[in-house]
Parts: sequence; C-alpha cells; structure tokens
Amino acid sequence: MQSRTHTCGELRITDAGKKVVLAGWMENFTGTVRERSSKNPKQDTGDIEVVPEKVTVLGRCRYNELPFEINHSREADESARLKYRYLDIRNPEVKKNLILRSNVIAALRNAMIAHNFMEITTPILTVSSPEGARDYLVPARKHPGKFYALPQAPQQFKQLLMVSGIDRYFQIAPCFRDEDARGDRCPGEFYQLDMEMAFASQDDVFEIIEDVLPPVFAKYGKYNRASGSPFTRIPYLEAMEKYGSDKPDLRIDLTVTDATELLRTEEFAPFAEGEIKAVVISDFHESRKFIDKTMSDCEIQSGSKGYWFRMDENGEIVGGISKFVAPKKDEVVAKLGLKPDTLVVLSAGPNGQAQKMAGVLVKTFGAAVPGHMDKEQYAFCWIVDFPMYEIGEESGELEFCHNPFSMPSGGLDVLLKAERGEIDPLTIMADQYDLVVNGIELSSGAVRNHDPEIMIKAFELVRLGEEDVKKKFPAMYNAFCYGAPPHAGIAPGVDRMVMLLSGEETIREVIPFPMNKNAQDIMMDAPGYVTDKQLEELHISITKTESSEE
Repeated sequence: MQSRTHTCGELRITDAGKKVVLAGWMENFTGTVRERSSKNPKQDTGDIEVVPEKVTVLGRCRYNELPFEINHSREADESARLKYRYLDIRNPEVKKNLILRSNVIAALRNAMIAHNFMEITTPILTVSSPEGARDYLVPARKHPGKFYALPQAPQQFKQLLMVSGIDRYFQIAPCFRDEDARGDRCPGEFYQLDMEMAFASQDDVFEIIEDVLPPVFAKYGKYNRASGSPFTRIPYLEAMEKYGSDKPDLRIDLTVTDATELLRTEEFAPFAEGEIKAVVISDFHESRKFIDKTMSDCEIQSGSKGYWFRMDENGEIVGGISKFVAPKKDEVVAKLGLKPDTLVVLSAGPNGQAQKMAGVLVKTFGAAVPGHMDKEQYAFCWIVDFPMYEIGEESGELEFCHNPFSMPSGGLDVLLKAERGEIDPLTIMADQYDLVVNGIELSSGAVRNHDPEIMIKAFELVRLGEEDVKKKFPAMYNAFCYGAPPHAGIAPGVDRMVMLLSGEETIREVIPFPMNKNAQDIMMDAPGYVTDKQLEELHISITKTESSEE
C-alpha cells in the first residue's frame, strides 16, 4: 500500500494535473486532479475533482448491513448510537463536536499558559473524602479491607500545591462522581478546567476567567454575542428572590416579585399561608391552551402547583384565580405595574417551595412567550455571597451549605460570634462563587480557608472537632500548619462548556464515549462481572448478586 500523498480536504486548483493517492472512508482511490467543469463555491475543494485510476478496499464491512445509516445516525435510537459509538462518530455532524471539543481544550490550555499558569496533573487513585457526592471506590489489593477513591475533584491536591509554593496551577482534570444523569450532567466522569492561584482574592479569579472564557465563546460559540468583562455579580439571596434560582438565565427579562402581603387571602386556601411569588409577563397574546400547557410543564418540573390570572386588552382581571384577585384590582395593578395584555403567573407555599416554582415559571414562560428571551447570546453572571451553612434536610442540624474549605466572610471573628450565640450561623456568608451562563452552572469556586484555626472553628459549628478535621483531611490540615498562602480557585466544566458552544441539548453529544442514563457503557459492557480469582485477590466476597437476567 502506497502512503497517501494528500488528505481529502487539502487539494486545491493549484494541484490540477498532479497524480495523488487519497485515503478515506467509504472509498479509497488513486487518480489525477483536474479542474471541475461545474464548480461548487460552497466547498473549499469545490474547484477540483480527482479522476480515479484505481480503487483499493483497505477495510471492508463483514456484516450485511449497518445498525444505522451513518449520515443519519443522530436519528437512530440512542442505545444503538451508544453501542456502536465508533460508527456514530463517523457521522460528520457527530464528529464536529469532538473537533470542537479538541479546539476548545487547546484554546483553554494556551490561554492559561499565557497567564503564567503551570499545568500539573494530580493523582487519580486517592482517598475517599466528603465532597458532596458518592465516591467511586477501588479496592486495594495490598491493603485488605482498604479502598482508594477516584477523585471527585482535585480539590485537596491543588490546595496542597499552593502550600508547595506553586503560584498558579491548572489542568484539564478528570473528575469522578457516582451521580444520576441529567441533561447537563453525565454519570461517572467529567472534565473541568481546574485552576488555583496563590496570594489571590475573589477578584483575581474573576479577572482571569473573564479574560480566558469570552474569547473562546466568541470564536467557537454557536452565538456571536457573549458578555464582556466585568460579568454581572448577583448575591445568592438576591438571585433567589429576583429569579427564584441561583442559576438565572439573564437572556430572559422576567423577574420574581414577592406578592405575599398583596395577595394574602383566607378565601383561597393556597394563599392563606406561606409565601406568594408573582411573575409578570407583559405583551402576552397567547391562548388559554398555551397557558395550561406551559403551566403543566412547570408543575411537572417543580412538583408544585402554579396559578395565574391576566389583564385583558380592556384592562379587566380575567381567567385563572381572577375572582380572588379582582377585589384588590387597583392595588394589584399599582404594585405589580400591570398593563393591558399582561399575564401573571404565581407560586405559593413554604419559602423554598414557592421560590423553586417561581424560578421554573421564569425560565419556562420566559423561553415560551415570544419577546421575553434574547436567545442567541451567552449571558454570563457571577453568583456571589453564598451562605456558609444551612439546616440539613435529613439531619435537621447545621451543615455546610457548599464547600467546607471556603473562607467565611469575616474570618474567625464571625465564627466566634456565632459560637457565642451573638449571631445566627445561618447569616454567615462564605467567599464562594458560581459562574453561570444561560441558566447553566458552569463552575463553582471559592477563596479557600487556609488558616487551621479558622478551619477548625468552622468545622466545630457542624459538630466536628479538631481530631475529626485531622482524620478526614490529614494532609491538608498538616500542610496548613506549616503555613499556607491565601489562595482561591475555580473549575469550569469542560463538557458543559462545549455543550453550550455547540448548542446541543444534552451533554452526551459532546463526550466521545458517554455512558447512558443508567451509568452503563453498553459499548464496552461496563460495569461487568469479574472472576472469583480477581475477587479473591482483592479480599472481596459478594454477598448479594444481581438477577441472572441482568
């Protein structure tokens, strides 16, 4: 076999008359390049064609038919696509996402190096630690009864690098979490642009991200508009009140108004107690059927009941729960700023429930009602000032709200006040931040708690003492006792980033070999059973097996 002389997309009109050898899918041939009689201006190679002299099949299909037509693989059942992913990727529409992913990662890497970050890889086999999700555990053959864990993130390692004297670290880091799948999250593994900066504040991290990401989105994104620096900053509590979510989609112009006092009434049971949130939608001209369908979608997403009324073209309150609202018409119109042709959708219940439903109403109606969503852009924002603590749903006791390694705003002093009962620990904010784009959380980050004294006090509030901290985080605690610089970091998700740039609806479309929704790799048949000998070597016995049919 003679090596190819050119790639298929390399030839141009200047190559006319050359004898070439090309290799590619579907057909391989040797021939002479000539100018086309009818040119195709839409193709880079549209001025020429190759007259074949010989065709050699290098790898033939041994089956009578393919599981799906290659160029229409995206129309096939997802199970078939995942089982034959190597055929699915032959489809140019599928392959272009992997090309995009490669280009984006290269651009991110180059940008980070240009900002004087050092690329360092951290261990894959490490120890289990409480980071919010289930670990993937790996039995240790040489240490019976003990297990490694695949890292949920390189969190501790990158902080230890700061103690080591590394000034700026990054890597395209693989992370492993045993989580359920959803549209913007694959089970198993994902990748993130992990970074950490020594002697840095929140503003230093923001400055880097606001310099690195916009050019990547501008060059590779489906939309040609993206937020410029500085990104909008929204405190967490304000985001929950104004948007009903800590992941607001700023492409939508709808916001939430608290209508608890305005609409409180004993005559309508859902409004007799709890909180009432209203979303006012102007220039509304859709049908009653549209309202019912969209509201039903919101109720399915949130698990809560929604309500509505509207002001018609004549300025009258009609539809939905209008009979409970009409008696307060003048006050409602004034406080909600209603005009003719306006729809008001509402949620009610305990604060968390009402907020969640309001957030769903904003996003769902905002996307569905014409004129309220400027879709073709990337709208970035920072969510800042997260609560340090929360009351756990299961425990009913004080727990960390997000990252336990974050620095509390106010440092040791505010923790001591909480310990003495001078302030409510739920009012303590943390120097934590989320990066959100188009309603999707792209990343979480924080200024780290680098002081052992502050760290111990922060853990004591959630009933963990110094010995617990030493036991759970021995390397980090000991390292910090030798002196650690102030440091901060963040880790934008690469998979989600590429999903946003490509405009795909699910993250599986931008991952080379994704698992299905049940965390199975049906192409490789993983997870799978292992032999008794392997189990014996690992000192493991199976006490309960899956059904033989599975």
